[in-house]
Formats: sequence, C-alpha cells, structure tokens
Amino acid sequence: MKIVIVGGGFAGINLAKELTNASDIQVTLIDKNNYNFFPPLIYQVATAYLEPSSISYPFRKFFAGKKNLKFRLGEVISINQAENKVILNNGELFYDQLVFASGAETSFFGMENVQKNAIPMKTLNDSIEMRNKLLQNMEKAVITKDIRERRKLLTVVVAGGGPTGVEVSGMLAEMRNGILLKEYPELATSASNLYLVDGGSSLLSPMSEASQKDTFDALTKMGVVVKLNTRVTDFKDDMVYFASGETIATKNLIWAAGVSAKQFDGISSESYGRGRRMATDAYNKVNLTSNIFAIGDTSILLTDTHFPEGHPQVAQVAIQQGKNLASNFVSMLRNKPLNAFKYNDKGSMAIIGKNKAVVDIPSPKLHFKGFFAWLVWLFIHLISLITYRNRFKTFYNWMVAYFAKDQSYRMIIRPERAKQTDERIKV
Repeated sequence: MKIVIVGGGFAGINLAKELTNASDIQVTLIDKNNYNFFPPLIYQVATAYLEPSSISYPFRKFFAGKKNLKFRLGEVISINQAENKVILNNGELFYDQLVFASGAETSFFGMENVQKNAIPMKTLNDSIEMRNKLLQNMEKAVITKDIRERRKLLTVVVAGGGPTGVEVSGMLAEMRNGILLKEYPELATSASNLYLVDGGSSLLSPMSEASQKDTFDALTKMGVVVKLNTRVTDFKDDMVYFASGETIATKNLIWAAGVSAKQFDGISSESYGRGRRMATDAYNKVNLTSNIFAIGDTSILLTDTHFPEGHPQVAQVAIQQGKNLASNFVSMLRNKPLNAFKYNDKGSMAIIGKNKAVVDIPSPKLHFKGFFAWLVWLFIHLISLITYRNRFKTFYNWMVAYFAKDQSYRMIIRPERAKQTDERIKV
C-alpha cells in the first residue's frame, strides 16, 4: 500500500511514526518545509526565549533508517482523483491512500491591510519575523526624538484572546517589566502600552470560567490592557481600527485571531465544511471520496456525539487522529474492522507567565492555576516535543531563563535582501 501524507505537523508526523517498519506499507510525507516544528512554542521563539532549533527537527534526519518512510519537499498544486495522483510544484506522486494533514493557516477575515501590515503567529518563519520587527522597533525607539513616534514603536496590540494571544501577551509583559528596562535604559521613562484585544466576551473561550477569570486578572496585574468585545476592522498608517470606532496608534499589531484550513484543487467544494475544513466520516475519510482522508486541523468530523460541531483545532486531536488512522490502515491490509475516531479530551491549558498558568481537566472536573499549573504546562509541552534532543534543549533554555531571569537570543538576524526570492526546489 502506498500512502502519501500531505503535511508534517502533529497529525502527519504521528501518522508516519505509527507506520514505521510496516513492511507492506510505503509512506511518503510531503511538506513545503524540510522540518517539523512545534507550534505551541513558536511564541517563545518570537520573544527570544528559545532558538528555532529547540522546537524544530529536519524530516530527513527523523526518517533516517526508517526504510518504509520517505520525505518529499514540495507544495501540492492539485489532486487527480481519477488517476490517484498528487501534482506538486516539482513533480508528481501516485498513491493508494492519500491523507491530508496540512493543518491550518492564518485567517485575516478578508482584511487586506491587516494581512499586509500585521505580524502573524502561525509558522516558525512568522516567529522569526516577529522577533526581528519588535527588536528593530526597540532600536528605532531609542534613536527617535519624536515622542509620538516612540510611543507607536513601543506600543503593541495583540489580537486574539486564545492561548497564543494570552501567552504572547504574558511573555511581552514580563520582558517589558524586567529585561527590557535593563537593556534599554534610554526607554525607562518612555510611555508604552501592551493591549490584548478579542472580539468575544472572554479570554480562552473554550476553557472554564475559572480559567478565564484567572487569566484576565493575572494579565491585568502584569500591566496588560485587556479589551474584550473589541473587534479589529483595519490596520493602516500605524493605526489599529476597531468596530466600536476606537483606535490605537501603534506600529505593532500581532495577529493571533483566527485560522482557516487550506483548500486544494481536485477536491470537490462539497467535501468541505465549516472553516474550509474537509468534512469526514467517523474514520476520517473525506466525504465524496473513496481513498482520501483528512486529519488534524484540516478536517472536521461531525460523527463524534461529544463534539457535534467538530473537534477543537488543537494538538491532541491531531495526534490521536494520526495514531487512529495508522491503526486503521494496518487493519485495512489485514481485512479487520476499522475503529471510528473518538476524541479523548485530556484537558486544556495556557501559560500566562513565570509561575502562572491555568489548567482544566474535564474528567474529573478539575481546575488548577498558579505554580502547579505552570509545572503541568511545562511537563506536557516538554514530552510533546518530537525528539529527546528538542526536549533537552528546551528544558535547558527554560532553566537558564528561570534562574537567570534572562535569555541571550535577542539578536536581529535577517537576510541581506529585504525580500527573498522563492528558492523552493522546482524542476
């Protein structure tokens, strides 16, 4: 059986891992990057607490020695279902079973100026761009004599009150209140504000009311101005506009407000559901197809009675779906019954800052906050990293940052050319 997997995130890499050494299955994983990375920690790369290699690992190194696993660098252009063929930007691949694990991409809800000017927070490249821009704006703020310009350079607006927005805001608040005061003494008396805005009525909306309140209170105490029921409508000329008519002058809008799945030519529009996610049956097979599957953020499965609106787009869903689908592929070859996917919700969590986090466990219904929740968050994220090397490097960096109250990765590293040409492999 030839299985082609599109995307090497949580879902794709766990599917591939589970099929390791299955001699009657040949797996080819396609990704536009040559590395797997850990999205929950990209904000720590963006804020210079981790280096990129701490949360990423090359696919080819990971696949080395695994005879039935292959990697292909490329991007999917279209699917030819009649010929069981994937057309890439650099060639073609044939499959017996095709799996989309392509994740989700940042959604700007059709706002062109926001897409053009804001800083997204979805990929490793985004995190490096954010680090560079924030550090460069700090340096500009040191030089400028214009008080209004300096305030715009130092003011940051984070859009999106989910885990990413909360974690970025908490980290930036700690940096502003500690490290940056020491390293930028010229700015010690300069006015700046850090805003976290969300269109909903609470932060961390999927979590418990206790977690929402604890998070709001903790961020407020750290100096973050939290503005709820506040929807961004535009960002131009160094001004963020809101639906209420309010504005905030800033050069830094960090966008963590929404995602949507990717659509592919060759897949019928009727196979897509809400959020452009591929609608699947209980076994993750895409509706109106015979041998195409979707797992992780790019899929929406509506047959799980506990999640009638589809599963949340979180790492645990992707990991569990990858493992379940791998088991089903083996069962197909053995002519055994398939297992319908049922999500085992192990809980949700978010870190707010040093010694501050919130954790919800659904069964039994428990809520934790503070230092213990922070330790749980650290442990879960460490063991979720793909290799022991990543776990060791991340743990070491965290310990240095915790005891030294600092980290040494605040370097502006950028290409000499302002805009790089597309250097993806093509034939």
